[in-house]
Amino acid sequence: MAVRHFYLLALVPLALTACGPKPAAQGNLDSLDAELAGNSANASDPAMRAALQDQIMVDPSLTGQSNADAVRPPQQPYSGAIPPDSVAGGKNDGTVTAGGSSSSGGSKPTPAPSGNCPQCKIKNDSVTLGALASRQGDKRTAGCARNLQYSTAWAQRLPADLPLYPDARVDEAAGAANGGCALRVVSFSTGASIQTVLDYYYGRATAAGYSAEHQADDGQHVLGGTRRDGAAYVIYLDTRGDGRTEVDIVANNGN
Repeated sequence: MAVRHFYLLALVPLALTACGPKPAAQGNLDSLDAELAGNSANASDPAMRAALQDQIMVDPSLTGQSNADAVRPPQQPYSGAIPPDSVAGGKNDGTVTAGGSSSSGGSKPTPAPSGNCPQCKIKNDSVTLGALASRQGDKRTAGCARNLQYSTAWAQRLPADLPLYPDARVDEAAGAANGGCALRVVSFSTGASIQTVLDYYYGRATAAGYSAEHQADDGQHVLGGTRRDGAAYVIYLDTRGDGRTEVDIVANNGN
């Protein structure tokens, strides 16, 4: 019995400790909790009570604007801006849109090719634009071919009545502007068909007073002619391996 009383006496201090005052830190938390819960003077303040107890309002239409300035992955892959497949104004959908007025010579059906195509052989035997120009029967053109200078800028100096095709992609160009020469030689490609390009230049050439002879051989076409003032031109057309139409223009009266 004495041992039992000893254990009871030992438990009394522990029980008193449990019922004693709480630590200061715990008391502060309880006090703050009670204050926020409205058990203090703030409970009498309607604005404070609404701010602490009301449900948080969310506008669904604005949720997508959160972190608007944050760096995020794009919604679609970035596009490497590719320049238009052209160096001349206009578009090509199978019809001619540039220079289509009757005064400037719009597209006009080209007559069927006639006879052989000696110009086709000249084109096939010419490796450079200079060689192509020097092989022309027109002495004015052949003579100026010796002074050719290469630069794509010459493509913009073709005769006004035989300009660069509207959606042309220039590959190479050369010209001569000294010694009385106005020779222009330009090589370009286009997405238009051979017939469309032929009709474009045939219409413009005839409207400007040129003659226009159409030759062809095994898919290669040539349109050429002269004018009373000594102006002359030759246009070679063929289909490249990628399906685009390849065009070479030789004109002796450029801008």
